[in-house]
Amino acid sequence: MSEFIPGQRWISDGEAELGLGTILNVDFRSVTVLFAASQETRTYSARQAPLTRVAFGNGDRIDAAEGWQLNVDDTKEIDGLIVYIGETDSGETRELSEAQIADSMQFNQARDRLLTGQVDRNDWFDLRFRTLHHHHRIEQNPALGLAGPKIDLIPHQLYIADEVARRHAPRVLLADEVGLGKTIEAGLILHRLLLSGRAERALILVPDSLTHQWLVELLRRFALEVTLLDEQQSQAHGDANPFEAGQLILASQQWLFANPQRQAQAEACAWDLLIVDEAHHLDWSPNASGPGYACVERLADIATGLLLLTATPEQMGIESHFARLRLLDPDRYHDLARFRAEEAGYVQVAAAIDALERLPGDDPAIAIVSAVIDDADSQALLDTLADPESDEAQHADARRQLREQLLDRHGTGRVMFRNSRRHVGGFPERRLHVTRLELPSAYRRVLHKAEHNEDALDELLIETRLEHPDVLLYLDATYRALHDDPLNVEPWWQIDPRVTWLLERLTEIGRDKLLVIAHDRETATDLSEALRVLGGLHAPVFHEGLSLVERDRAAAAFADEEDGSQVMVCSEIGSEGRNFQFCRHLVMFDLPQHPDQLEQRIGRLDRIGQRHAIEIHVPVFAGSPGERLLRWYREGMDAFSAPHGVGSDLYDVFGDELAEALLDDARLDEIISETRVLFETRIAEHDAGRNRLLELNACRHERADAVIAAIRQLDDDQALPRYLDQALDIFGVDSHELGGELLHLRAGPHMLDGLPGLAKGEEGFTATASRSHALARDDVQHLSWEHPLIREMMGRILDGAMGNTALALLNHPAIPAGRLMAELVFRTHCPAPTRLHVNRFLPPTAIRVLLDESGANLSAKVSFTGLAKNLKRVKKAVARDLIKSRHDQLRELLSQGESEAERELPTIIETAQQRMRDELDGELTRLQALAEHNPAVRDDEIQALRDERHALDMAIDGTRLRLDAVRVIVTVDDDTRR
Repeated sequence: MSEFIPGQRWISDGEAELGLGTILNVDFRSVTVLFAASQETRTYSARQAPLTRVAFGNGDRIDAAEGWQLNVDDTKEIDGLIVYIGETDSGETRELSEAQIADSMQFNQARDRLLTGQVDRNDWFDLRFRTLHHHHRIEQNPALGLAGPKIDLIPHQLYIADEVARRHAPRVLLADEVGLGKTIEAGLILHRLLLSGRAERALILVPDSLTHQWLVELLRRFALEVTLLDEQQSQAHGDANPFEAGQLILASQQWLFANPQRQAQAEACAWDLLIVDEAHHLDWSPNASGPGYACVERLADIATGLLLLTATPEQMGIESHFARLRLLDPDRYHDLARFRAEEAGYVQVAAAIDALERLPGDDPAIAIVSAVIDDADSQALLDTLADPESDEAQHADARRQLREQLLDRHGTGRVMFRNSRRHVGGFPERRLHVTRLELPSAYRRVLHKAEHNEDALDELLIETRLEHPDVLLYLDATYRALHDDPLNVEPWWQIDPRVTWLLERLTEIGRDKLLVIAHDRETATDLSEALRVLGGLHAPVFHEGLSLVERDRAAAAFADEEDGSQVMVCSEIGSEGRNFQFCRHLVMFDLPQHPDQLEQRIGRLDRIGQRHAIEIHVPVFAGSPGERLLRWYREGMDAFSAPHGVGSDLYDVFGDELAEALLDDARLDEIISETRVLFETRIAEHDAGRNRLLELNACRHERADAVIAAIRQLDDDQALPRYLDQALDIFGVDSHELGGELLHLRAGPHMLDGLPGLAKGEEGFTATASRSHALARDDVQHLSWEHPLIREMMGRILDGAMGNTALALLNHPAIPAGRLMAELVFRTHCPAPTRLHVNRFLPPTAIRVLLDESGANLSAKVSFTGLAKNLKRVKKAVARDLIKSRHDQLRELLSQGESEAERELPTIIETAQQRMRDELDGELTRLQALAEHNPAVRDDEIQALRDERHALDMAIDGTRLRLDAVRVIVTVDDDTRR
């Protein structure tokens, strides 16, 4: 007769995912099993059924079909069915027949899987243990979240990202000068917040022209997939809120600001982080707010964190700058007059910081520093620094601490980060090449009338419908407006010598690329046509009238090194946001009227990472208003040599007068002279005041160097390629070496589903662990411990049952055959909200216990690696039989192993708590002291840190152990193996 009896519980050896089965029918030939949880029925041969009986023992916990749980103390058998006896969670003694066990009961835990005969491959077990080990050390690395992105290791960017992402609810203004990498800084902050669990949802609002650029940058550099939302996508969601369509939402500012319905939907969502690019375009005054500013203000009130990006925080003056700051902290920045008074005091603080370098030995310097300190700690540091009896090490330490206190306690440096090119260094030279051209007769006639007859100028403005001074500066536009019948009049580009000049420049520079920027959209379009007709050149054009896809296509055609266009023509919109640093030749076909627009044009090429001098080519008509405007830029403010950050101030003062002087050389000379005086005054003020403080605070090199060192440690980690080889093999990913440290990864025929970037039947991707190789090619991904593929594989192992059981054979001459050992891996479990990022102090920690069958602990004598390399695999059927025959012995070893592991837990908890207290107590003390001097430190920030410390202390104290994996090892001799 068969051993099967209806009502018994069994699991399938080959299809464990079916869950717990119940014997339905049995005869001499077959047995039928119902797997109710998966709604499947199987019929097997009664003699060779691949089934394992489920039998629980003392200490096991069972789920009853009625919803309660039983802790097993004893068992008995009635009519071939096991009846379990034990206590419920309420302490009641009950019995539970195996037929009444819940069908949905899972056997994912290592203990359950082992005792029910479910074992995995040995290499899976090895990978699981190594995953725990690597995850433990990586989660504690101070570079976590900053090491994976495909970026150069630039100190100021990494310092800002590290400083901001550490904060509770970071709310800052990223205001680096053009080309210093604000987008990268924002991406780094977002990436770290996501990896650490401090953020899950983010809304990114950017100008319409930059949406696809942000989309590509976040994917290519940070491996972040975002949902690009527009009206078409929103309508596709019907009545559902489209802003719930993804965790990371990217949207156009113009689209959202013009749509009250979509604004309401965005405001109905919870956002951990709001990012707003080109924030200087948000219009605000003490009396009114523009629709964009009002929308961001409401969203900023909802979002926990806020990043505002702008290269020109004072483009519209101090009032505009104040408007950005009040979005970050309306309680702190609520009074514009008070803010103006604070700004005036920063000169004294900057002078005090500079005076520190002259100590000791300079009595006036002591007085300068004393004037800005008002607490005993700072005074003690100053006394040490001024004391000639102190040694050099004491002087250096006191100088450093006092400098950091002054930077922390004064100014907007805590909420605003602004690096300048002068401060960062390493930027290329700018070379200006001016070519004077003769005015064509049609242009000359227009200017001659305007110069000698004011009424003629007024008539010209009426006739062309152009603004003053556009009608004088952009003569091709004036010509088009006056000759509106292109069929009977030559196109402007056939009479304009700048076109021929441009073709000559293209020939001169050989194969180098050249970017042309013109003020007017029609000028750009016509110029592209002129290059095609006159020079046979394909010149993609980039202007505001194109769709986003068309703009991206034009930029891609220009960027392609091998088959791309040599030249691209942009309207003024091409000078904002786009990155063309692969190009070094810039032609300003005409000049913009505002200095900030001039700098933005140059900033498309002159960016961090540019390896060549920037060649700026400006054709001007001799004696024209355009040449006079060029003089104002060159002689009044050195506008082409470097960004100075004061152009907006100068334009506010002289813009109107300059427009009137474009036809008057004598008056122009006066304006240039006055501009130069004010330029030098403003530069001195900026160097002495808040800008000086911001530059000193925007990158603390000691911190930045420490972050870079931690990143390099992960970059050079030799364990990564070894781990990757093993993981790719086990997960079924095909890997092919391409040479030059490049790998091509693609889905293998047996690959597990759902791995990022590796869909079956598709090409896969090329990747490298070398940062320099990854940066050299846009189509190569940067493999690191933070890469989505590696994190996904590690996550599946740590969160699932993969490799948590195994059985192996050991042939050792000193150990008799038939002996049993159990290798147990316990893992700390510290349940806590993800926002606490408890892993930085106590990541899942493995405790390995190796017991022989007598219970002796061999962990210290036999290493994991030393044991693993001597183990041999065994067929699953044999493994199940061995486990069945040693059930009682294995239960005892599992219990004893838990006791051995528990002895190590208090030390792990104590170490983690001490690490947490050392870091957070120091930061809390610093913030509390800082709050007494700098109102930019918010009370809720300090309270949040107190709450975080308390929650972490409770969570770490509640850490428990659980059995993560177990491997049974049976010793054999050569005869047994044969």
